[in-house]
Amino acid sequence: MSTIIDIQARQILDSRGNPTVEADVFLSDGSFGRAAVPSGASTGEHEAVELRDGNAKQYLGKGVTKAVKNVTDKILPALAGLDALDQVTVDRTMLELDGTETKSKLGANAILAVSLATAKAAADCVGQPLYQYLGGPNAKVLPVPMANVINGGAHSDAPIDF
Repeated sequence: MSTIIDIQARQILDSRGNPTVEADVFLSDGSFGRAAVPSGASTGEHEAVELRDGNAKQYLGKGVTKAVKNVTDKILPALAGLDALDQVTVDRTMLELDGTETKSKLGANAILAVSLATAKAAADCVGQPLYQYLGGPNAKVLPVPMANVINGGAHSDAPIDF
């Protein structure tokens, strides 16, 4: 069992110059994972909530220092000692710690950065690339492509009735 011994987080800038969370997860066997989670272009009312600082004087309110603080002050104490190879327990622990449907207490940006960094650390622990660790024996088989022909839902402007 390779347990989580430390998690570090920081604010970095994404490719559009917006602040985002980057997390490092360190395991007891020396394995390591790093992940950065830039925000997507669409932000619907039912999507997970990124925790932003709201301070207009820094990055026009888009800073993520509150989310970074949540990683070190709340997420690390909850995950320290957990087995990084048990991704379900790691993710469930963070979701229960947050306790909201939209992940607004800890911030989806903090939760996702730690989750992905944990998966990368676990892959490093077993000596596999991430795609192979997550994909298992079928990791070398390309998925069947899927495309939307008719779109709808919360992000659609089309007045199509079905």
